[in-house]
Amino acid sequence: MRIAVGSDHAGFHLKEAAKAYLEQAGHEVLDMGTKATDSTDYPLYAAAVARAVALGQA
Repeated sequence: MRIAVGSDHAGFHLKEAAKAYLEQAGHEVLDMGTKATDSTDYPLYAAAVARAVALGQA
């Protein structure tokens, strides 16, 4: 299964842990960001995840 994940800076470490868990379980993970703990707004990443789902990419 292809799963899209995303988070803002506050959820970065949890996203990375969830991503590792999902990959170990055999899923393909699309990481929509963020890529670091620098301060950012979550709507950017929530929209990216939603777009991937709406387009059938995840």
